[in-house]
Order: sequence, then structure tokens, then C-alpha cells
Amino acid sequence: MTTLIKLYGAPVSTCTARVMTCLHEKAVDFELVSVDLFSCEHKQPPFLAKNPFGQIPVLEDGDLTLFESRAMTAYVAEKFKEAGTDLIRHHDLKEAALVKVWIEVESQQFHPAIAPIVYEYFVAPIQGKSPDQGVIDANLEKLSKVLDVYEAKLSSTKYLAGDFYSLADLHHLPYTYYFMKTPCASIISERAHVKAWWEDISSRPAFKKASEGMNFGEK
Repeated sequence: MTTLIKLYGAPVSTCTARVMTCLHEKAVDFELVSVDLFSCEHKQPPFLAKNPFGQIPVLEDGDLTLFESRAMTAYVAEKFKEAGTDLIRHHDLKEAALVKVWIEVESQQFHPAIAPIVYEYFVAPIQGKSPDQGVIDANLEKLSKVLDVYEAKLSSTKYLAGDFYSLADLHHLPYTYYFMKTPCASIISERAHVKAWWEDISSRPAFKKASEGMNFGEK
């Protein structure tokens, strides 16, 4: 009997949504186990036994426990590689390598620039703070340079790793989704190829399903 994958997290969370989107792309049944962030459930011993860093999400598949959302999507994409969209291009070594390159770009270039901006607009107010415009401006400058590279790349291919949708694109979805709700969204919209790419990937049914719970900061 196949065990049901359990995903411990919160639909509002970017990293939880990243994994949910991957699971939906593969049409994998899973159980979302809600973790109450506001009561700091993720910092309590039962959860810390699953992830000693006290962060969501955590994925359990039988006796396997994973933390770090990008590791989870890689696992899901590999385990269910014959189902749904091939997110890792496992039949083509060169394409698979390019997917890995752009997965790293998202993690090392894009994420460090966009995450602080999203934090200032969505998390800081919940903590009773005003968004720090200095932090926002410094990271907008970094993000603009990254997006210039994306604009050039996306002028020659439909998606980041080539003319195929992959994990490299998927990993960008949650943070960009929240970013597009900020006053800074124009730096995506003013880059024609980046804008077209964003409109394409954010309209995929798997992400639309995952984003239903992404209502952070909404009344």
C-alpha cells in the first residue's frame, strides 16, 4: 500500500506553496498538515524533531523526512518523473543540466534580492513595523540587475532553461506572486519578456491551485 505524502506547512507560506505547486504539477495526492505559525508551533519540540531549523515546510513520505523546499521539489520531480510535466528533463542530459543551472540562479541570485522586499511589505507590518524603504531600495537595485539577465535570456527562449517549463521556472512562483502585489511590480512589468514569462508560468493550473491560500497580508 502506497503511503500518502504529508506536507507540514501553511498555504500562505511561499516555501509551502512552492512544494504544493510541484505536487499539483505531478497530480500527486498529498495531505497538507497545517502548522500554526502564529502560535510558533514550528519552534516546538515535536516540529523541531522533523526540522531542527524550525522552518516550514517539512515533507514526509513513509520513513523519509525532508526539509528545505527546493530539496522537496527535486525529490517529487524525480520520484514522479514519468507523471505530469517533466520538470527535470530526465531524458536529456544537457537540458537537465540547464535546469540545474537556473535552479541555482533562482536560489543564489533571484531569491536573495526578492525575499527581503517581500518581507518588508508583508511580514514587517504584521510585526508592527513599517517597511524599511532603505532595504527595499537596495534590493530593488539588485533585483533589477538579475531581471536584466532574465530579460536577455527570455528573449531567446520561452522559459529559463529552454523552450520548456521546468523546476527552474516553478521555483520563482511564490515570491514573485507576492512581489507582484507590491508597489514595485513595475520592474517585472516593464521588461516585456520577463512579463510574458511571468504571465505564462503564473497562469498554470497547478500554481493557480496552490496560490488559492496565498493571502498573506489580506484583510
